[in-house]
Formats: sequence, C-alpha cells, structure tokens
Amino acid sequence: MRALKSRRRASESRFSSTTARHLLLSFTMFPRLVVPFALLLVTPLLASDFSARFEELKASASPAQLYALLYDAPKGGDLHNHSGGSDLPEWRFTVCTDPARNGGDTFYTRARFKSPADAINPSSRFHTIRRHVYARLAPDVQSEYVPLAELTPAERQAWCDSQRLDAPGEGRDEFFSVIWPRLGGVFSNLHVSTELLVENLKAFDAERLLYLETQFSVDGATDNDGNPIPLADAVAFVRNRLAQPDVAATGVTVRFQKTILRFAPNAEQRLEEAYAFVDAHRDLWVALNLAGIEENGFGHPHRFLAAFRRLRARYPTLPLSIHGGEMDGPNHHVRDTLLLGASRIGHGVNLLTDPDTFLLLQHSRRTLIEINLISNRLLQYTPDLTAHPFPEYLRTGVPVCLNTDDRGMWDSNMTDEYFTAVTTFNLSWDELVQLGRNSLAYSFAPPAVKEKLLATYDARVAAFEKKYGTDSPTADAALAQLSSVRPVAHGYAKRTWNLSFN
Repeated sequence: MRALKSRRRASESRFSSTTARHLLLSFTMFPRLVVPFALLLVTPLLASDFSARFEELKASASPAQLYALLYDAPKGGDLHNHSGGSDLPEWRFTVCTDPARNGGDTFYTRARFKSPADAINPSSRFHTIRRHVYARLAPDVQSEYVPLAELTPAERQAWCDSQRLDAPGEGRDEFFSVIWPRLGGVFSNLHVSTELLVENLKAFDAERLLYLETQFSVDGATDNDGNPIPLADAVAFVRNRLAQPDVAATGVTVRFQKTILRFAPNAEQRLEEAYAFVDAHRDLWVALNLAGIEENGFGHPHRFLAAFRRLRARYPTLPLSIHGGEMDGPNHHVRDTLLLGASRIGHGVNLLTDPDTFLLLQHSRRTLIEINLISNRLLQYTPDLTAHPFPEYLRTGVPVCLNTDDRGMWDSNMTDEYFTAVTTFNLSWDELVQLGRNSLAYSFAPPAVKEKLLATYDARVAAFEKKYGTDSPTADAALAQLSSVRPVAHGYAKRTWNLSFN
C-alpha cells in the first residue's frame, strides 16, 4: 500500500509539473486566451517542498543573512524600469569623466556660485551640461561651471548625492522638479546612456535577474557638436554595443519600451511618432508607455483615448504598459488606462479606491500590476509601506511583480524590493517564486524568448532550492552557504536597514 501511494504521489508530481509547464507555454503563446485558466491552475501546482525551509530561514536568519539569501535568489524580470533613472550616480560620474566611454565628450556642472546659497534655484545646483553647451555660455556663467573631472572629492560626493532621494524632506517635488532637470544634459550623449545601460545589465546579472524591459530612448541624441544623430544611426549604435561580449556575458536579456511624457503639450504627436518608431523596430523595442505625473490635469488617461484608437486602426498590435493610478486620491485612472488598451499597469497604487475595476482585475487575471514599493514610499504615495495595496493584490488574485522604477535615484536595487516585500508582508517562498514567474510570463518578450526565459528561471529556482534545501540538512547549514555570497547593496539598504556589505 505504501509503495502504491508513493507511485501515485510521484505520478501526481510529474503530472503537476508537466501541466504547469504546458499551461505556461500556452500562456506565452496565447496570453489573451488562456491567462485566466492558466493562472487559476498553475498557482496551486507550483507549491514547493522548499517552502518550509524558507520559513525556517526567515525565522533564524539575521537581517544581513536574509538580504544575502534574497540577493542570491533567482529573479525574473524588471518590467518597470526608467533607464535614465536607474543609473547610480557613481556610475554616471565614472562614465561621464572617461573619454573612452563618453565618446570623447567633456561634462561640466554648476558647482561654484557667485550668488548667496539661499538665492540659488535648487535645480541649478549641479546642473550638468556637455561641452558644446558650455562653449555657448557667457563667460560669467561659465565661471560657475566646473569640469566633472576637476571636482574636489567633497564636490564629487555632493554631485552624486544631488541625484538621489537620500535626505529627510526630499520627495516628489525634489524628484520631478529638481533631479531630472539638473541631469538633462547627460541624456543626449548616446555613448553615456548606452554605457550606463550596460552597467545596469551587469549589476542585474549579479542579482540573478534574467530579463530587463527598460524605458530607453535614442530620441534627442546629439553628437559632441550638438548636431542631431539620425535615428537609424542611433539604433545601429545601440545594437552594436549590445552585441559586445561583455553584454552577452551578463546573461540578461534586454528589451526596450518607448515612453511618451504624458503631460507634454505635444504628447499626442509624440505618441504617433513613437508608434511608428516601435513598429519599425519591434525586435528590440517591444512596447509603448505613458509616463509622468498624472495629477497635473494634463496627463490623465482619457486625453489619449482618441489617439490610441486612431493609431490602432493603422498599426498591427503593439503592447502597452502604461503608468496608471500613481495618485494620492481616489479616481478611475486605472480603469481609464485599461480602456486605452494597456495590458500592464505601472504602479496602480489607488486601484483599491475603484472597487469595480479591482474586482475586474481579480477575476480576469489578464492584467499585471507593476509594483514599485520603494518608489511609492520615497515619492510619498504610500509613505507607510504597511498600508501598501500590494499584498491585497497578490493574495486576492491580481497578477503582480516587483520592479525597481528609478533605482539609481532611490540608491537601491532589486534585492531591496524583495527584502522590503518579504520583511513587510511576510512573503512565502511560493509567492516569491510566483512574482518572478509573473514578471516573465507577462513580459513583452517575443514568445520564443519568453519560453526560454521561463525555462531558465525554473531551472534556477530548482538549483536554489537544492543549494539551500536538499544540499543543506539543517537551516544552520543552509545559512552557512551564504558565506560565499557577496551582496552589493547601496545607500538605501544602509539608510533603511543599516545593512552594508561593501
């Protein structure tokens, strides 16, 4: 009888594993047809024998050990990532001061003012420009700008600190109105933006991330004389850089979204241009996005409904991942963003204030909410993360995944998002694994790429469970394995949890 039960369990296990793989493959190929059925069945089938060990590890690990464990854990994709906002300031300084990586350019920053400190516009402090812009300034203004390479160590540290939210009182206004404007001159240098993209890929690889779907653009790129770089040349430059051996060695697959600033006066025209661009470069740019403040009256979703319908009549389907519901008060922005055709919602913080739409997403399971915990805390959409709607979404059937948003300006990484989620909401191992799987299953990667990513992810999950589970007879033995893990944490982990590994 015992042998019969053992064979039955083995058969059920093989059936469960095979069925799960087939359902995920079906979802990859035909997401709109099978998502509800697939997710209803897959979630209970993916429960792991490692779950109990993970609970032991959470209970006995020190904060540093838990962080190291999550750093080493396999992660799927980062689907909500602003490329320019993801660059750590230290990386930016290194690339901007290296002629071999910045295309032979020189960057200057406004660091030595003649005016009293209290008379200086905050966005003017450390405003950074390229050589051709500096050359056109009046001599008295030039005298306030310093080549980045000539900053004193204290000035260099202040320049880096000026690009992140790391001080009490800094928040939404500092982020949108001060940090982004002071960096405007950096983003037009295609060498710099592409090199910093590569730095992100290398850092994500160290965190065991498989896929990056970042909002990256070559619009507005200029050469060192300020002349526009033709789009075809800019795209070719990016393709060539991504084909280099150091990028291939990361093992991280990258695809891009084209983003439109939603509150711009000409946003509809830019949306039309973006549609044409993505349609012409579908192998690398896989989706469109609307980003920017929703609250100012100009960036509301309904503004774009007619434009999206007109463009859908002209172009074959383009996936849409659109910011929606990144708001303080109740409204129907998530519903209106779904009406635009979005199959992924960025943030969705105020979804709970629209119960009809929340109920729709619970039961359809066709739309993923891209969760950005640290972003929502620092920008004060949910300053108290214990009140964040993420666990309500996760545990009532709304598909979600974790993302980094503008991690360079938070001074954080993907492990910080995982650590925040686990320690704040007591996530189980199966929930963590499902978050990673969701990020791949709902990605806009081409079907064959997605299938490969999911298979690799499952293999990495199995290897992690073996390393800290079956290969470690006790929780203490599993924790001992962490001696070989070398996490790279940044300022957010130090300031928030007093964790430092460097």
